Amino acid sequence: MTYLETLAYLYAQLPMFQRVGAAAYKADLSNTHALMDLLGHPEQGLRCVHVAGTNGKGSTCHLLASVLQEAGYKVGLHTSPHLKDFRERCRVNGEMITEGDVVRFVEEYRAGFDPVQASFFEWTVALAFWWFREEQVDIAIVETGMGGRLDSTNVVTPDVSVITNIGWDHMQFLGDTLEAIATEKAGIIKPGVPVVIGRADGAVRDVFLRTAATNASPITFPDPQEPLPFRTPLAGAHQAENARTVVSALEQLRNKGWRISDQAIAAGFTNVVKNTGILGRWQTLSQEPTTICDVAHNVDGIRVVNELLGHYVFDRLHIVLGMVNDKDLSSVLKELPGEGTYYFCKADIPRGLDVDRLRSAASEAGLGGNSYPSVRVALEAAQAVAERSDLILITGSVFVVAEVL
Repeated sequence: MTYLETLAYLYAQLPMFQRVGAAAYKADLSNTHALMDLLGHPEQGLRCVHVAGTNGKGSTCHLLASVLQEAGYKVGLHTSPHLKDFRERCRVNGEMITEGDVVRFVEEYRAGFDPVQASFFEWTVALAFWWFREEQVDIAIVETGMGGRLDSTNVVTPDVSVITNIGWDHMQFLGDTLEAIATEKAGIIKPGVPVVIGRADGAVRDVFLRTAATNASPITFPDPQEPLPFRTPLAGAHQAENARTVVSALEQLRNKGWRISDQAIAAGFTNVVKNTGILGRWQTLSQEPTTICDVAHNVDGIRVVNELLGHYVFDRLHIVLGMVNDKDLSSVLKELPGEGTYYFCKADIPRGLDVDRLRSAASEAGLGGNSYPSVRVALEAAQAVAERSDLILITGSVFVVAEVL
């Protein structure tokens, strides 16, 4: 197969959560264990950091990978979803897996994988672990998908586990209380493996303390008041929280013998975009008017967007907004700025929320604007009326942002 034919096979034949939603969700790890058997268990012996959480997973993973690269290690990085290119999901020292390696993997293992009826995500996790073994990485940074306990990545035994925070997202799969969601995320805590928790209060904190105690896992909660000696180009107070989480995780790696100097941490933070190719985190696309995109898609993420907007001076605010159809729509809309002009759209995926339903719900929340047939048309409409002193924001979904990058 060609690379395009291989991608067509992966997309068309296999359920893919980011496109179709619940139909792609697997509620156990049996498929992943079967795939690991077929591959000769590349997850065994893989030195890694395993990262879960509601928000901040991607930024945390990219910062960790960048620092370890600066420390001189060969670093694998598995993240999801991708924004522009499927191969973003698998990187080694910032370089995406080659098209040829994707084709080779699918051709070699398709006959064995097909009877398992693996999901798209299960395929990509298997691909990442196989490729990290092929490349003989020193360490890998492995981001979970939506959960933890039943996530396909949860077949590794990491050097350190990281849980960034707990918020309201994917409740139909993870539970309808923060404690239930935390319990699912806490499923990545392994016996004797240290775990770093970026932020947790009250009952959520208790969930992590109990799970860590049951597993005899040393647990660390970074001090949110501790001054952060390393600067990162990723904007916002939430990125400082992510950075503290990363520093704590790196301390745990140091305790395990990894050589990570303060100079490597400083350089890794500074060069995170160059080293890892991270996209869509309060990313400025152009000036006059200032045009920014951010992948925020849940209540906590939109609150961060509001905080970041407060640091900008502009005359009028134009918001290109699209969402997916399985989010807590009303709660997210309540957090969006009421003073903006909205350009409602739907990302080009089956899971995208119908634009007229979005506009109607937004109107009930006091948000005014018009519907547009695509993300690109919505952005062009905003650009057509925005003055040089205005601000254009594209947000609400990873998939909306992907179409403007």
